[in-house]
Amino acid sequence: MKDLTQGSIPKHIIVMAIPIGISLLIQTLYYLVDLYFVGRLGKEALAGVSAAGNISFLILALTQILGVGTQTLISHAVGRKDPSDANLIFNQSIVLSMILGLITLILGYGLSQHYLETISQDSGSIAAGSAYLYWYIPGLAGQFALVAMGSALRGTGIVMPTMIIQLCTIVLNMVLSPILITGWGTGHPMGVAGAGLASSISVLLAVILLWWYFSQKEKYVRYHRSMVKPRIKTWQRMLGIGFPAGGEFILMFLYMGVIYYAISGLGASAQAGFGLGSRIMQSMFLPAMAVAFAAPAVAGQNFGAKHFDRVKSTYHWAAGMCLIIMSGLTLLAYLKPIMLVSSFTQDQATLMVAATFLQMICLNFIASGIVFTCSGMFQALGNTWPAMWSTASRLFTFAIPAIWLSRQDNFQIEQLWVVSVITVYLQLVISLWLLQRQFKSRLMV
Repeated sequence: MKDLTQGSIPKHIIVMAIPIGISLLIQTLYYLVDLYFVGRLGKEALAGVSAAGNISFLILALTQILGVGTQTLISHAVGRKDPSDANLIFNQSIVLSMILGLITLILGYGLSQHYLETISQDSGSIAAGSAYLYWYIPGLAGQFALVAMGSALRGTGIVMPTMIIQLCTIVLNMVLSPILITGWGTGHPMGVAGAGLASSISVLLAVILLWWYFSQKEKYVRYHRSMVKPRIKTWQRMLGIGFPAGGEFILMFLYMGVIYYAISGLGASAQAGFGLGSRIMQSMFLPAMAVAFAAPAVAGQNFGAKHFDRVKSTYHWAAGMCLIIMSGLTLLAYLKPIMLVSSFTQDQATLMVAATFLQMICLNFIASGIVFTCSGMFQALGNTWPAMWSTASRLFTFAIPAIWLSRQDNFQIEQLWVVSVITVYLQLVISLWLLQRQFKSRLMV
């Protein structure tokens, strides 16, 4: 356990953000590695894997429900110096991760085909997406246990073990992907299915290694048989904080689904280009997200300890760091969009869609960074509903004009990116207003 209620706040944020950022990069690399090798199989394969990968947003939403509730309550318990409650939260989180993982397996295999047929009209893309998901769903199910353990450690101020384990498994994924996709050394090429299998093997190995760490090395929060019996009141505490945060990512999943639906009639190149561009954008967001993800642990411990001045200071430092990071990334995406995407596809139509997307959408990078910080502070304060309402406002203001535009005779995909930029700035205004209200009511200042 690391006490974050004392010492330099910016130092705490940076020290935590670096390994968190590496962990987030590793998670993103699972998908980018797949895209890199799948892109060599053609635009239909790239479009299919991109569309299938959107399901990861839904899984991210569900893991956020678990992870945010776990991290927030454990950080509050650490701030109160209450290890008993911290251990109860951890063990109940493990129980919930097993239940949610099982549900993912059942629904994933039962509904994935229907999902792909809803957002794509290209039979080749649908077939590729189905093959990829068939082997990737076990890895998605394993994310719940990975997030439960990683969030528990983050709540105690510890982030290095998760980073090291994930670093080892991404190396494995980078080795397995080309072998399984192309059949190097085996003589049995699996195509897009190999990409899904490589990711699943890597995720499940990470789960095993992180569990070993908890059983052999971790001292503050550990597995206790007496605490694994389901406790509904504890679940209610966790889900009460985690559900709105998960709902925020479900709305992001729907936002992505609206875009895929709107461009479904433009062909595989449009879907592949958007899928590639959006994944590159998400990878560029990682430094700012690392800061935003570090802030809840720092602010959460101080909130539990009633050091309210340090809570507000954490927000100001995190917001300032995100502003600087996103300003630099905006310039990079605007000036060098081709450079960022050219390694992933040889199809010129796909390349131009992805590059145009990045060059236009980068205008909302700064606003997105501040929104991330606001969401992190809502988590630290133990009330994530405002973050969900903020994201809901963006979905509502984007979906209606996006669908209307897609039905016009002169519809162009660039029109969607303009609407997206405008709606992010509207979301920023709402997030800042809601955060100030939370500060006044919860920090008593």
